[in-house]
Amino acid sequence: MDCIVVPVRYPLSMHSRETLAEAISIADENDAELTVLHVNLYQNGKDVTRASLRRAVEREFGALSNTRFIVRSGFLIEESILNEAVAEEADVVVIGHKQIGRLRRIFRRLYNEPDIEKFLRARLSCEIVTVGGD
Repeated sequence: MDCIVVPVRYPLSMHSRETLAEAISIADENDAELTVLHVNLYQNGKDVTRASLRRAVEREFGALSNTRFIVRSGFLIEESILNEAVAEEADVVVIGHKQIGRLRRIFRRLYNEPDIEKFLRARLSCEIVTVGGD
């Protein structure tokens, strides 16, 4: 079974809802497991719980089968997303278009790699789906 990882903000923003809707659709079409990820940034001092994340998502989309809710803490959202994608052996990572700019900046800084999709494909063997921003 495939694994889809989708990072979201909490409370769910309009962009997070759009991104999550696309990830749910992809998971349903492929009978895949879905991992909904939120990152508590240390510097923000807020602690979202798995239970509150789950309630927010289920309020918006109803009960979801084959879905895990993960809350990680970190300094960089991008690093946490990558760590989760590796840990879950993700086949697909669904991100909103607003994440692309941040991800490119971090990879240029860390790896001097200008093409994030190429970077992820080469190292993670996963597909990156970007939602919105057309």
